Amino acid sequence: MTTAVKYEAPPARATAFSPEEWKLRVELAAFYRICDHLGWTEMIFNHITMRVPGPEHHFLINPFGLHYSEVTASNLVKIDLDGKIVGHSDYPVNPAGFVIHSAIHAAVPDALCIVHTHTTAGLAVASSKRGLVANNFYGAQVFDNVAYHDFEGPSVHDDEKPRLVASLGNKRILILRNHGLLCAGKTIADAFDLHYRIQRACEVQLATAAIDEGIELSRAVIDSFHAVRNDDMNLKMDAPVKPNTQRVFDAMVRIIDKKDQSYKY
Repeated sequence: MTTAVKYEAPPARATAFSPEEWKLRVELAAFYRICDHLGWTEMIFNHITMRVPGPEHHFLINPFGLHYSEVTASNLVKIDLDGKIVGHSDYPVNPAGFVIHSAIHAAVPDALCIVHTHTTAGLAVASSKRGLVANNFYGAQVFDNVAYHDFEGPSVHDDEKPRLVASLGNKRILILRNHGLLCAGKTIADAFDLHYRIQRACEVQLATAAIDEGIELSRAVIDSFHAVRNDDMNLKMDAPVKPNTQRVFDAMVRIIDKKDQSYKY
């Protein structure tokens, strides 16, 4: 039987943040380490952001200049929607991360966690004319939840924000043409799950293309994935039910804990 992941604040940090914020900080820092473990990193670039509870529209982002393997709960930077650092930070933030993430955080109330990557497979599909093709197990799962945004160069200008939001629409995955992948989740585990699925879809699509054009799945098969969502396939047990997305994320956290628990501090 698996054990629950604990997000307890060390005494030195306990007074700096609310218990709710500290829990999110530890969980988000774990997500950064999971991305490093899975190879979803791009030196000191790319971002995962998380909305902080409370009336203020604040969210956490990685310190600019640190690798994902160096991100910890306490060095995550809190910023507002104007890109201003809230409280103290020894590090700046990346303007490109602020523009892309803040646009969606501001416009989509339940897009609480946003992950953006430049993985090779994601960039390759984003740079292809056809984009994502529903020719594999993972592609079928996310195919109808994918939107596209045309490349406009480095995302550092505020006037791109409304176009980013319009491109996303009511989808949860945005393929940034010639750029990479973006996933907007309701929770950290949800964002991880979305990215895992689209990343695997892109990887398998590339592997298939090296053999032949692949077998595209029918509309009926794609629709069948909407009828049986993993989020709803919870095991029946006496304990409170936990979404499978959280189960998977917790399993990945346990793997990270065996390697290095410094993200918790």
